[in-house]
Amino acid sequence: MKLSEVKGRVFVVFFALALPAASSRAVLFKDTGDPSFNTNAPTGSLTNSGWQYEGSWNTSAGNFLGTPIAPTFFLAAHHVEGTTGSVFVLNGFSYHTVAFFDCPDSDLRIWQVAETFPFYAPLYTATDEVGKHCVVFGRGTQRGDAVVVEPRTNGWKWGAVDSVERWGENDVSSIANGGAGLGQFLRCKFDRNGGSNECHLSRFDSSGALFIQSGSTWKLAGIHYAVDEQLFSLDGTTNTQFEAALLDQNGLYQWNGSGWNPPPSVTSTDNASAFYSTRISTNLSWINSHINFEPGNDLRMAGIQIVGSDVQLHLSTGSNRVYRVEHTSDLSTGVWTTVTNNLIGDGSIMTIVDPGGGNQPQQFYRAALLQ
Repeated sequence: MKLSEVKGRVFVVFFALALPAASSRAVLFKDTGDPSFNTNAPTGSLTNSGWQYEGSWNTSAGNFLGTPIAPTFFLAAHHVEGTTGSVFVLNGFSYHTVAFFDCPDSDLRIWQVAETFPFYAPLYTATDEVGKHCVVFGRGTQRGDAVVVEPRTNGWKWGAVDSVERWGENDVSSIANGGAGLGQFLRCKFDRNGGSNECHLSRFDSSGALFIQSGSTWKLAGIHYAVDEQLFSLDGTTNTQFEAALLDQNGLYQWNGSGWNPPPSVTSTDNASAFYSTRISTNLSWINSHINFEPGNDLRMAGIQIVGSDVQLHLSTGSNRVYRVEHTSDLSTGVWTTVTNNLIGDGSIMTIVDPGGGNQPQQFYRAALLQ
């Protein structure tokens, strides 16, 4: 497996197109080329598929993503670097890094923060990823000009870097072995006949997340690492060289580090390029050895009691931090009602009253950190 150099040549999401006559599912992306497409949270069947967990992790190497995996820990790619004291931003709130831990067998790096995340991504623990549908996130380049190997469009060049977060879909085609120090990757091909959001990755998509659905819950299954070697040419000269997300590499010269390999013959079978995300399931022991699920000094429910017909909740707060408390009588509905909103913490244990809550047969409560 020959991968592109990842540091500084790393990853956004490109959206699949196909032959105009072959698949109507791809026409939308070919016709619009809209850089604002899929820049908001997925909806419908993809609601809560991971967008809510992605935070901004800006380092000296570029603008990347990171994913909270415990109350005071987030996961990122090692090769995107970062320094202790740097700020990770989630939902507009800043979290200050205090330590990091590097995996000896992969490109994963766990960062610890001083504050407490209001929520975090569950981890995909099964080893059945091959064939699974996935949602992926990145914040790199726009889609550039089409790469045409007559008579077909074989892909698109990497466009301008804009650091805008985008999402797309793909399927895990296989497990790839990266060798010593890199471990296993989830490999996803850029299929011509993929669905309407079929995606590839490009520069500065590294450290973004790949989610797979388990039951009704989307779980973190991979952290983006690299793409297949991506320097190509139409005629085997540097005059026409380019980087691209390709549905088919046939008919294109490919740089081998010192010269141009002759192009594979054009056939009716696509030779699609792929991207690679570090596999979470084979690194679970290491991850669990460094994280814990203690929520930190705030966002703890210190007590709950019924007083008359009301319920009193005692919430541990941080100074000048803002909270929301909600309740529901039925967890299966997913419908929560606000008890109090924009509660400003003062560093103490604050009391929140839910009027009439004591009259309910059952009541569930949750607290969220807003800022």
